[in-house]
Amino acid sequence: MTLRRPVIGITLDHEPGGADRYSRFPWYALRENYITAVSTAGGLPVALPLFPQLAAEYLPHIDGLLITGGAFDIDPALYGDADRHESVTLRPRRTQAEAAYLAAALQKNMPVLGICGGMQLLAVALGGTLIQHIPDSVPDALPHEQPNPRDEASHSVSITPHTLLSRITEGCGQMGVNSSHHQAVLSSGRAMVNAVAEDGIIEGIEDPTHRFCLGVQWHPEFGIDAGDRKIFNAFIQAAGETE
Repeated sequence: MTLRRPVIGITLDHEPGGADRYSRFPWYALRENYITAVSTAGGLPVALPLFPQLAAEYLPHIDGLLITGGAFDIDPALYGDADRHESVTLRPRRTQAEAAYLAAALQKNMPVLGICGGMQLLAVALGGTLIQHIPDSVPDALPHEQPNPRDEASHSVSITPHTLLSRITEGCGQMGVNSSHHQAVLSSGRAMVNAVAEDGIIEGIEDPTHRFCLGVQWHPEFGIDAGDRKIFNAFIQAAGETE
């Protein structure tokens, strides 16, 4: 008997199109290694279109939600900041749709994994706030938009003991991670901080009131550290379990 793979809904990026682009018309985009990481861990990846009005109808058909990263930012107004740094780039349609999927998943206590910008959206949904531009707010910060290739580690993170992330990584204490963000979580709201970079920047959060609700600031789909695969394995395992 073949066991059914847990269905993992993965959010897409949206490109507007143009004469010098892949298409003159709008299209969706997703880096392949998100799909590969989910399938390698035993999940059945499916793409979720950016239709917030359909979020409640999609949720019964998936077992876990993966909110991906992207080259854009969360609107500061969503976490109560009236000012917007000049570096902030918005994609309102994507944020609205991902927020709708996330709200429905959290209400259902469905396993959620937020990656990079997905972690930042998770933090905001749980009542947290963001640093709008790290270089202006943390002068001695590491280069979180790393100059080396994204499939290489940029810095290490310290993992907080007695957290979900610590259990997933089997108490390893530290991980080498890549880094591709100019914003970061400032306050985690109802979430618990589970990983911190060498410069004090928050690199991971989780909500212990949900059965699996995890956000990481790096991109574990690249599989740089042994803990990266463990994160996907744990996420897929949780998605395959019934409450």
